[in-house]
Amino acid sequence: MKNPKFRPYLVRLGWVFLGSFIAVLLISEVGVRLQRENTARAPKTFELTIPDGTAAKVEAGEEAPGIPGEMSFVLGDILLVHNMDQVAHTLGPLLIPAGTSAEMPLDQADNLTLSCSFTPSNFLGLDVRRPTTWLTRLAAYGFAVPPTMAMIYVYSLLAFPIGEKKEEQEQ
Repeated sequence: MKNPKFRPYLVRLGWVFLGSFIAVLLISEVGVRLQRENTARAPKTFELTIPDGTAAKVEAGEEAPGIPGEMSFVLGDILLVHNMDQVAHTLGPLLIPAGTSAEMPLDQADNLTLSCSFTPSNFLGLDVRRPTTWLTRLAAYGFAVPPTMAMIYVYSLLAFPIGEKKEEQEQ
């Protein structure tokens, strides 16, 4: 644009864009680093062992050691269940006879609650999430930077109006 009246507004817009992008990037990265689960990874196999004596503990209403009530996964992970107990156990569609193992491919993103014979509640929660990739993070920046930039730009114009210095000098 050749109109000099707009130049200060465009310069400020550029600085606000840069500041907004840096602020969103920093906040986003801190959030990713503080997450309990790391979803920015390749799929892998997780092993869950049902210890010997689990059936007796569950029957008595006790928790079996080493068995979480809920687990988080990334799409494509595999849950490998080893049954070291003396009786067969089930986990959703899996039947795991005593002394054997079974695996469950987690190929659908979902928050599942599966019937489970080795927990006192008879349920096990599985949270299967899509992996966080550079494309999903880039999309997040695309959604977060424009509104942040617009808000900061409007507030900057209200707090520090452009052109007041020239008007004060002319008086």
